[in-house]
Amino acid sequence: MTIHIAKTEADLRRCLPALLTLRPSLTAETALVRLQEQLANDQFSVAFVDLGNSADAPAAITYRIMTMLFSGKTCYIDDLSTQPEARGNGYAGALIDFVKEQAKQAGCVTLSLDSGHGPERNDAHRLYLNKGFRISSHHFSQTI
Repeated sequence: MTIHIAKTEADLRRCLPALLTLRPSLTAETALVRLQEQLANDQFSVAFVDLGNSADAPAAITYRIMTMLFSGKTCYIDDLSTQPEARGNGYAGALIDFVKEQAKQAGCVTLSLDSGHGPERNDAHRLYLNKGFRISSHHFSQTI
């Protein structure tokens, strides 16, 4: 297993099945357009697990570097998803470790993420807690 940063449209397309597992309301084309826009306009990256072939990535993570008043230079994980048939292989943990190292190299002092609620998220929450994250706030949103 190797972790790569997506650099081409082909790389992004390899990540889509994993990312759409987490974001099923999106079509592949909508997700691709949004990823390309984020890559072009934000300090945004997509990393993925490569099993040494050209198959779809079993897991992918998206993240960005930003500076926030309350936390300073921060790496924020937008999405972390593993295809259902690939779960239990340590891919998500490896991706978190990879992003944490990227964040350290970028001079970040915080690594953060938001996660949905519900029993279907219990495995993800257990992973985050085991990786040293703590529950530090509630996230509020509103559709406008």
